[in-house]
Amino acid sequence: MYRRERAVALRASSLALYNNLSVLPLPARQLTCFACVHGGGAGLLSASADGLSCSHRHLQGPEGGLGGAPVVTQAAWCVLPSRVLLVLTSQKGIQMYESDGSVMVYWHALDGLQSSPGQAVFARGVAATGQRFICVGTSLGSVLVFDIPSKGTNVTLSEVLEEHSDSITDIGAELCKQPEGTPDVVTADDSGTLCIWRSGEAFKRLTRIPASGCTCSSVKLWNGIVAAGYGNGQIRLYEAASGALRAEVAAHARWIYALDLAPLSGKLLSGAEDSFVQVWGLSYDPDTENVELEHLHTECVTDAQVCGARFCNPEGSAFAITAYELNEIIRYSQV
Repeated sequence: MYRRERAVALRASSLALYNNLSVLPLPARQLTCFACVHGGGAGLLSASADGLSCSHRHLQGPEGGLGGAPVVTQAAWCVLPSRVLLVLTSQKGIQMYESDGSVMVYWHALDGLQSSPGQAVFARGVAATGQRFICVGTSLGSVLVFDIPSKGTNVTLSEVLEEHSDSITDIGAELCKQPEGTPDVVTADDSGTLCIWRSGEAFKRLTRIPASGCTCSSVKLWNGIVAAGYGNGQIRLYEAASGALRAEVAAHARWIYALDLAPLSGKLLSGAEDSFVQVWGLSYDPDTENVELEHLHTECVTDAQVCGARFCNPEGSAFAITAYELNEIIRYSQV
């Protein structure tokens, strides 16, 4: 169903971080942009469809990582109706850039967060939601909600969500306009707890799915369904409105590091430590509340610990992956 295309080279290898790949398609320019964390910063790469033409940019994270460790924990593009921002999270704070990384729009320091002795402080988990909000998680379990203007640098911290007691691992959001009261944000943490929210002037928590005894490393929201990937290799599908478990599958033999959803087709992509990448077909009938997960495709990346996996377009006809200590982005397209 998918075939491997020409890989595009990175200037440094990827770190073993959850969801360590972000993709921004630019169809008008016939380019695809990639971002992943390596070393103490993030590498940005724009590539043509054939992979022959590439341009690179490196964004350095803030200085002062604990014990000399790399400070950047995630790089992700946030697409809002009025603008696109690139967000870098780290042990020091949150940096927001214009989409090409050329200009820093906003800096939010984490110095004011109170942590227990010996507990690391960092930000991780990024998603755009609603018409103007970007949500960013922290290691203390809080979720920072930033109000983003249509242009300029007047970004404000509008709300702090305090429903988690463990480190946030990922945040998923559904950007298309939803009926009033419909869930459009889901947050996950190290204990496996999920909180489902409705965004707005004041965010409202609608549902809480209790901890499952295993870390939820990646989470997505599509058409009223929450897709969650876990450290035991399972993918679980929940109904967002009620939190009811609708499907569960042993998708991988080892820790899942990344999930992605193609919004126009309902395809679900999963990548894990076991060197496998899986493509699934997700469908949901709201009238019968029937959820189906169909396996569509498998790729094995030999001797590679997959740490990032993203579709390259909304239809899900192409995807890309990164792997720990691999200095390239591997791309696949539908046959």
